[in-house]
Amino acid sequence: MNKLTIGLFGFGTVGAGLYTVLQKSKTVDAQIKRICIKNPDKRRNIDAKYFTSNAEDILGDPEINLVVELIDNAAAAYDIVKTALQRGKSVVSGNKAMLAEHMTEMIALQQKHNVALLYDASACGSIPVIRNLEEYYDNDLLTSVTGILNGSSNYILSKIFNEGETYSNALKQAQELGFAESNPSFDVDGYDSLYKLVILTLHAFGVIIPPSEVFNFGISNLAECDIRYAREKGRKIKLVARVGKTEDNNITLYVMPRMLTPDLYIYSVEDEYNGVVIRGQFYDKQFMFGKGAGGLPTGSAVLSDITARFHDYRYEYKKFCTPNPPKYVTDNLVTVYLRYRNVSDFEHFRFVEISEKYTSSEFCYVVGKISINNLLSIKSLLPTLDVFLATMCS
Repeated sequence: MNKLTIGLFGFGTVGAGLYTVLQKSKTVDAQIKRICIKNPDKRRNIDAKYFTSNAEDILGDPEINLVVELIDNAAAAYDIVKTALQRGKSVVSGNKAMLAEHMTEMIALQQKHNVALLYDASACGSIPVIRNLEEYYDNDLLTSVTGILNGSSNYILSKIFNEGETYSNALKQAQELGFAESNPSFDVDGYDSLYKLVILTLHAFGVIIPPSEVFNFGISNLAECDIRYAREKGRKIKLVARVGKTEDNNITLYVMPRMLTPDLYIYSVEDEYNGVVIRGQFYDKQFMFGKGAGGLPTGSAVLSDITARFHDYRYEYKKFCTPNPPKYVTDNLVTVYLRYRNVSDFEHFRFVEISEKYTSSEFCYVVGKISINNLLSIKSLLPTLDVFLATMCS
């Protein structure tokens, strides 16, 4: 491809970051022609001639051969990306919710219209996980991908465990720095990590799983007693996403807080950084680390996708095209710490085995084995319960 003429959707933190890093790049012949924004009256620090609030000014422009979509609204992102692909324009997208919900259709659109959709920046900020899973780990020797995929929640937990901040103060700091939104639920309740995990699972194991069928639980119910328990055990709590093979060569995945011991790589991943551990049958563990939040790091990841497209790169979805991909199973057991205050809340959990139990007038907890199936069956109920749940990692 000789030159990329870009139509950019969104000029928030990441869009502005991309604009900045693109001006500094000397390795790709790419130029932003138009930027579609929602609020044309907002003051911005570049020439107003770039801006439009009409999507058709980008989607209908024959000179624009690459659409870069960096907006928050998943439904609007879907319409933009689908239309661009249908009109023969390749796309770079950062919208992990849209991608996770519509991945099967997005793969089909790329094939039908002979275009490419790249989204490395959607998964782990500045860490090139997707392309590595797609190209380097393009065989069946991969056994698991485990990581901290959300910089906002990790920043909050770092402030709590390293500086003694309360959850509310740490959240406020994350919001002030632009790491967390005014409504932080997408990050702290594990949805951001969930969508990223669904995308990584496709490229790691060739399986597309609807996000609604994957268990996720976040850190918004974290209490002082949970923090104290972790410290007494010499552990830190991190929000961790994991997909891994089971003994029968199928896969299971979930997003939950995890009580980590100091010998684990991701124990030391702090602040807005992400960390991913890739484990294989013969190469044991490999670790990738980098910033997972912020305009410039994520903008740099988007630029990497743009540069890859400049060189005609596209995902081949090799594992997705294999005849016998692994099945997604949820009957496996995980060891968890469950803190509760009301016996009626505890009764929703069907523990197979309990190895530790504590009861007091203020709170109670158990440590034991429970099936992912049971957790999935009460997933919609959990936000109404006064409980905190974390996996125990030895």
